[in-house]
Amino acid sequence: MPSRSGSRWLPASKIKPSCQDQPRRHLRQPTPEPRAWYPDLRSMNLARYSGYISSLLSVLTLAACGVPGAPHPPSLELPQPVADLGALRKGDKVSLSWTAPTETTDRLRVQRLGVTRICRSSDQDLTDCPDPVGTVSPPPLPANSKQSKGQAQTVEAKQSYADTLPLSSLHNDAAALIRYAVSVSNPNGRSAGLSNQVTVPGMPAPPAPSDFRAQVTADGILLSWSGNLESSPAPELRQVYRVYRREEEKNNDILVAELLFDGRPSYVVSDQSFEWEKTYSYWATVATLVQVKGREGAEFEGLDTPVQRVFAHDIFPPAVPSGLQAVYSGGAQPGFIDLVWAPDTEVDLAGYNVYRREPGSETSQKINPELVRVPSFRDANVRPGHEYLYSISAVDIRGNQSVPSAEVNERVP
Repeated sequence: MPSRSGSRWLPASKIKPSCQDQPRRHLRQPTPEPRAWYPDLRSMNLARYSGYISSLLSVLTLAACGVPGAPHPPSLELPQPVADLGALRKGDKVSLSWTAPTETTDRLRVQRLGVTRICRSSDQDLTDCPDPVGTVSPPPLPANSKQSKGQAQTVEAKQSYADTLPLSSLHNDAAALIRYAVSVSNPNGRSAGLSNQVTVPGMPAPPAPSDFRAQVTADGILLSWSGNLESSPAPELRQVYRVYRREEEKNNDILVAELLFDGRPSYVVSDQSFEWEKTYSYWATVATLVQVKGREGAEFEGLDTPVQRVFAHDIFPPAVPSGLQAVYSGGAQPGFIDLVWAPDTEVDLAGYNVYRREPGSETSQKINPELVRVPSFRDANVRPGHEYLYSISAVDIRGNQSVPSAEVNERVP
């Protein structure tokens, strides 16, 4: 039966079904399951890799704890060789100094040290130390530290040794040298080798100056001695006299003078760098300077003279003032007499005193109430018709006063 669509009649086979007549396809689709049942692929991969990493870390931990690594050789505990050995010769004594090692050759902290052997040679470089000239015990730990098993000694310690040169090792040759090294061992007596090598001149020491004296004078402390050296045996040598000073209760030695030996029978020098009212010790020695071609210069000092102790007590007055002049001035105003003189140049000058007297009087009177700081003075206490005689004296900071200068006179009209 034909159907009607609009106003036309069409066969039923060509009529399109309406929306209401179409089947509801979404109602026929299966209901989706909850999302928990379908995890995200990225989350699955992350979880899988996290598991792998956790397993790998567990394996590594077990390997570090239970599986031994490559074996290490045991430490020999050999102290590192000393690198700062120094030497200073004085007469026939050589003072050596160095720092005790704090690390082993394995870069570990030193647990204990053995003795240090002192090595000396007078003819060739040192390669070993079969016959040491002395030994030094290991340094003690600081008083505030306790050493126990496994505890390292970390405090650096300075060590020293004084060696006396035998006469057989000295030669009258400017090129002669004495070589030193030290070898620090562990408690078992084993060493990693010699330290750096140092040298001192290998010549006999010159004698000390004779008749050395120190005397306090107004111009300074006068130091004198007799020359007792022979001419230098070689052109590579020079000998000089040195004079030292040390203030009482202090440890610093100051070189006061250095004079080249030139064959004179006696030598004199004045020390003016001291301070008054202090006690000093003075002594002299001879220094030998060695300069061999192809080497660095070297030197050593001989024995010292006996010490001369002096107390620099200042009992010396300043110089007497000179050039004093007196000039009267007057007129409408009351008259006065002006005095001028040449200034003293002492560094410890405190001032001047002015003295006056009249003819017929034997005693001069000081007319300044306090020290005059400049080389001039005005005397306004004068009377007409009188004559006055003036003189000046200088005073230092310790109260020492010079004798009065020559008098000058001036008359008041």
